[in-house]
Amino acid sequence: PSHPHSFQPLSIAIDSASAAEKMNGATDGIVAPRSKNGREARSRKKKVSSGNGHGIDVSDSGESRRSGAARSDRVAMRKKRVHKSRARKSSGRVNVIALCLIAAVIFVLYLFVCLVFFRNLPEGEAKGMRGLVKKTKEQVGKFRAKHSKPNEGVQTENVEDVDAPKSPVPVGIWPISIRDEDGKFEDIKHPGFDDGHVTMSVPSFWANDPVAIHENKLMSRERALSIGTCITPDPKTGSSTRGDACPLNERTIFVAIASYRDWQCRDTVTSIFSAATHPERIRVAVVDQIVIGEDGSCDIPHSPCPEDPNQPICLYKNQIDVFQMEAELAVGPVFARHMGHRLYRGEYYTMQSDAHVTFTKGWDVDIISQQEATGDELAVLSTYLTDITGSIDPKTGLSLRKTRPIMCNTEYEGGAQGKHLRHLSQPEGFPDIHGMPQLQPYWAAGYSFSRGHFVAVVPYDLYQPMIFQGEEMSIGLRGFTIGYDFFAPERSVCFHSYAKGANSAARNKVPHFWENSDKYKGQGIGAMKRLLGIVNMNPEVDPSEWNHVEEKKYGLGGARKTSKFYELYGIDVRKKTTQRHLCQFVRGKLHNMFMKHLRKDGMGIDYSKIDFEWKDPRPNDTGM
Repeated sequence: PSHPHSFQPLSIAIDSASAAEKMNGATDGIVAPRSKNGREARSRKKKVSSGNGHGIDVSDSGESRRSGAARSDRVAMRKKRVHKSRARKSSGRVNVIALCLIAAVIFVLYLFVCLVFFRNLPEGEAKGMRGLVKKTKEQVGKFRAKHSKPNEGVQTENVEDVDAPKSPVPVGIWPISIRDEDGKFEDIKHPGFDDGHVTMSVPSFWANDPVAIHENKLMSRERALSIGTCITPDPKTGSSTRGDACPLNERTIFVAIASYRDWQCRDTVTSIFSAATHPERIRVAVVDQIVIGEDGSCDIPHSPCPEDPNQPICLYKNQIDVFQMEAELAVGPVFARHMGHRLYRGEYYTMQSDAHVTFTKGWDVDIISQQEATGDELAVLSTYLTDITGSIDPKTGLSLRKTRPIMCNTEYEGGAQGKHLRHLSQPEGFPDIHGMPQLQPYWAAGYSFSRGHFVAVVPYDLYQPMIFQGEEMSIGLRGFTIGYDFFAPERSVCFHSYAKGANSAARNKVPHFWENSDKYKGQGIGAMKRLLGIVNMNPEVDPSEWNHVEEKKYGLGGARKTSKFYELYGIDVRKKTTQRHLCQFVRGKLHNMFMKHLRKDGMGIDYSKIDFEWKDPRPNDTGM
């Protein structure tokens, strides 16, 4: 019986009938009181045969008929109650099934609501149950703040501060593409027009406030490791940002290419993917400045993908982002690379390359191993690339070179835009340091490899149109003041197609951005004043003469001073002179002298412990 009182009415009926029968002297089928001799007194029965051959017990008592009738009534009542009890059980089972179905429907609706809620969480907000709890706490906090009265004694210490500043580092996601970012573009004024009448819709920066990341001081290791995605999320948290716990072969690489009407651009993209050991972790972002109808797009392969789907551009099309610009809007590499930095989305490493470069087999594994060998979280591997001719084995795809360039030779040059430092040809030779890249003073735009945060905190300046020479000193000095150190790779992982030798005829046919010079005449003068002013290289110029818009965003850091850099490497910004023969010091002593001051946590070299000033030992010698 499912109900504790199912048989209570039956017991009462039996007891009542028993009492009545006792009063009437009827004892048939019911236990009677014991006799004096201790034996039970029972009714006397005899078996009488019915017509169907079955025996029927009847009582000799005169009341047997009435007793039998009462017993039949009781049996009927018992059967009726049993039937009702079974009916209630059956009804209960139906109710349980119905409740289960209702619960299942509610659960499905709950999952749907959660999916919609999590999908619409703002960028940078926690996902999953943590996000729901956080959101709920925020709503509770807002409600309490709105409706509570002063001195009401409402305890809110367990509610998160809804006004607390969010992290300046966005949430890293992999895979990712700007094609999925509708609504995240912004309108900017083209820097080549003073009146601002030309606007462009461009991708927003991944991290819009570089200063909030480095905070005008040496960036902490914890902050640095909060930037950089892994192709496999953390198995416990589900986060794609795993810091140095991410295996080397799963760390993502962002490749930025600025291309101006370059027919070799798609070959460069093809080489990047086909030569990589782990192409699945690479994302290429191209700023493609072309004349539509005349120039081919960088993401269009030589053959249509349906005809040859195994072409790297076809296989990895979802990992290629192309921001296409009309060539007439091109105002030099600084603006194009500024656009390239806008395409960065939190990858672990970042690489900058020209649009006419060929990569060696396994380049991704090689360059990462070199980067990590420095032990410097703020290391930037950068160089002027060697010419492609005779550099790569056509059978194996491996490098044939045992030498590599190193950045140490620079000099002032003049012109319409004023005097500025320009890197000259760089010496190439066998590495002086083995087992790791070699420390050098300068950064090169043609090839750069670093941790992803370098792009996030040292973005190209939007307000430097028609600049070609000078950008490398600008980025290098800004990076130095934020804490970055520059190294020459021990091994070259890619080579450049220069307009010389066998490649001369083909490369000389490629147009250059200065075909737009007349359209943007005079813009480079003001841009150079800004460039030099930000890095303190033109103290003779009144600061009111140059544009200070968003100077902090595209400015210096607080970890080091530009004056320290000029002192170390013999640069006089007032006289516009350099102490020559710096390469002698760079190739012989710089690395061993400075690297011993690398901080224990790997966050860059501590230049406060270095007291050095380069002086030309051979002032009358005009060589390097």
